[in-house]
Amino acid sequence: MPIRPALLCLLRMMILVVAGLGFVSAAQAATLAEALAKTPVSALFQGADAYGTPQGSPAIVPVMRGTETLGYAYLASDFTASTGYSGKPIHILVGIDPKGVVQGLSLIEHHEPIVLIGIPEERVLKAINGLIGADLGRVAASEARPPQVDIVAGATVTVLVMGDSVVRSAVQLIRSGRLGGVEPATVAPEVQRELDPGATAPDDWETLVGDGSVRSLVMTVGEVSEAFQAAGQPQAAAHPETKTPEDSFIQLYMAPVSVPAIGTSLLGQQGYERLAQRLKPGQAAILVAGDGAYSFKGSGYVRGGIFDRIEILQDGQGIRFHDRDHTRLPALAAKGAPRLREIALFVVPEGAGLDVTKPFELQLLVQRTTQGRDKATLPFNLGYQLPEQYLLPAPEPEPVAQPVPEPATQTTVGEPLPEDDGPALWKTIWDMNRVNVAIAAVALGVLTLIFFFQDLLVRRPVLFTWVRRAYLTFTLVWLGWLVNAQLSVVNVLTFFNSLLSGNFSWEYFLTAPLVFILWVAVAAGLLFWGRGPFCGWLCPFGALQELSNTIARKLRVPQFTVPWALHERLWPLKYMIFLGLFGLSLYSLARAEVYAEVEPFKTAIILNFMREWWFVLFALACLLPGLFIERFYCRYMCPLGAALAIPGRMRMFEWLKRWPECGSPCHRCAKECPVQAIHPEGNINVNECIYCMHCQVLYHDDERCPHMMTVKARREKIARSAGPKMPDLKGAKPALKPATGAVGGTPVARTTTPKPAGKEPPAFRAQKRLAEQAAEPTTPNPQGA
Repeated sequence: MPIRPALLCLLRMMILVVAGLGFVSAAQAATLAEALAKTPVSALFQGADAYGTPQGSPAIVPVMRGTETLGYAYLASDFTASTGYSGKPIHILVGIDPKGVVQGLSLIEHHEPIVLIGIPEERVLKAINGLIGADLGRVAASEARPPQVDIVAGATVTVLVMGDSVVRSAVQLIRSGRLGGVEPATVAPEVQRELDPGATAPDDWETLVGDGSVRSLVMTVGEVSEAFQAAGQPQAAAHPETKTPEDSFIQLYMAPVSVPAIGTSLLGQQGYERLAQRLKPGQAAILVAGDGAYSFKGSGYVRGGIFDRIEILQDGQGIRFHDRDHTRLPALAAKGAPRLREIALFVVPEGAGLDVTKPFELQLLVQRTTQGRDKATLPFNLGYQLPEQYLLPAPEPEPVAQPVPEPATQTTVGEPLPEDDGPALWKTIWDMNRVNVAIAAVALGVLTLIFFFQDLLVRRPVLFTWVRRAYLTFTLVWLGWLVNAQLSVVNVLTFFNSLLSGNFSWEYFLTAPLVFILWVAVAAGLLFWGRGPFCGWLCPFGALQELSNTIARKLRVPQFTVPWALHERLWPLKYMIFLGLFGLSLYSLARAEVYAEVEPFKTAIILNFMREWWFVLFALACLLPGLFIERFYCRYMCPLGAALAIPGRMRMFEWLKRWPECGSPCHRCAKECPVQAIHPEGNINVNECIYCMHCQVLYHDDERCPHMMTVKARREKIARSAGPKMPDLKGAKPALKPATGAVGGTPVARTTTPKPAGKEPPAFRAQKRLAEQAAEPTTPNPQGA
């Protein structure tokens, strides 16, 4: 049956689908006119019946009810450049009345990869719609903090960025005076202060904390639990980070190190000079340090490049940091400074406009699990005002000292806390996952025994078949669908990006215990066996392909063998996909995550096909060929398999045995290899071998392997030539017969003289040599994977 045209057609279709996923939205450009065309006016204002004529630049459009102007509509991305994981603006149409109250919102276009984790867009919209009714006029007048949107678990950054986009753009528009209801004069004027270049700061930690140069926020686990309980989140209160309420939840410290005196004290003279060379005029830098059970960094920035747990707030504007703004510091230079688990230096992005001479706040977003993958969040604010000792005298008239914004929880200033108080975050997570970690460890131990004692197992084909199917079922059901420990090429890209950016830290990779354990096992397996242990035994999606193909064979679905010439030309495709993703990740890790959807793992394993139809269709398109060609996706498209095959060449041992006849003249293993990883000449391609051990079952099979069949036939021939077995006469007494003509009637025994060895019959000597040859062990060919 000709298969090459069908495969080429299918390959073209898959390439088009993958390309379409990335470029389908690129052809659209969100403008205000297009946004208005997509949004009925009544969706922004109740009772409105028409849009007016655009005004000014950036344009705002009056929303009319007859001749009455109810408010205005504008595109948030025209006023602010808030970006999320994708690195592109989020286009939200905002309806706002003249007093600055949000009346309606419409999400027009976004490029956020929230679909990577299967979050329904309806949940995101519901969270953003929580801003409807918010009085941003008070925020613009510095009378209230920016409102906090409800966080959607799994889409934290996306929701926060969307909320920031609405709030920042509205505040900017209100302060411009273009709404008419809030005049610019009603916003309290600020007296511009300047830093004193001659100011000095104490060089010891205790004084820096005591005089307010460094501000601190200290909370226990019990205090955070009480805060969640008071906020109406009892499920979050019931899931504390540690079992002891008195344990340290976080000790958070903050200081503006772009202030020369403070920066020199905390960073040291050389450290501050390096920072000063990076800063442009007017650009600020903030040092944030912490310890305790909760990490202010989290791990989201490692995957998506955005710190989703902290934000700087000033004058109704929020500032979020990206990984490019972050530098990890090993220690503080101030005398007596405690040893803190996390010390981060953040350079405020250009254009953010943080003025360290005016009050600002660091908002810490605390996240706790409620049930399943759902999380509850609660903000805690740490206020900061630069002490007067670092400022030049205020110009006349003397301004009234501005009060320090009251944080959402108690701020403790004083003695530094003891070092190493409280467990590390990753230790707490491991403690919470003890059962899963134990199961994973046992499963890896079983797999190790299978590999080390493979000769004993493959000699029993029926037993080996059931052992392999049982293990693949465990991998798919428990490792994949239940605990979602499906490795991805995104993990590889994140790892290399963290190394290249200098932000590598074991702690963030340790926060996912099962994924970390699997990667350690994969790394060890690469040294011993190559990529086979993961691809052939530990990959849930690979297990899904093999088990579905097994069922298809039982149902007598026809199986096709790809012609070798086409097969070896399709192999490089997965390497091209991986190299493309790797190169893209060096430019933008967030964008590489989007294109990593070429892996259907999230759809088929993590989300159990509960996604938008086009992702489900693509996952099925990857699985469908596997019913006819075993592990089609693994062979030709998997970028993770390609990533593992590259270092897999460095394996230290050759475990797969081969006979001298393999490949010449025998081709049985090559023809029966499930993934066609054996070349016609008999060599095993370790880059493609998934270590299914099918060739090892054949190696010992004396009914299918020609070599073993020859050995078996030879032994059977020797057994037949030996004839019937002679009785054992050992210990029997010889019977004596009287000799003919005996003297005196006394019996005489007959004696037989043994023949010398050289007198053995030729036929007997030939059979003996043949038996000795058959008894000699045959040395296997050392080539293999």
